[in-house]
Amino acid sequence: MSISQELLEILACPKCKGEIHLNETQDGLICENCKLLYEIRDGIPVMLIDEAKPIS
Repeated sequence: MSISQELLEILACPKCKGEIHLNETQDGLICENCKLLYEIRDGIPVMLIDEAKPIS
């Protein structure tokens, strides 16, 4: 289950309010500024800073 383009356009990183984009496997949203991955679970993005995973 993928995220609609309309939803992607309005979502922002909750930490820096910057742009986010889908990762290659389309199971998470990445903020390049914060280097965080927000998982997508059951088609719903989990936009909680405490649950975000750091990326390198």
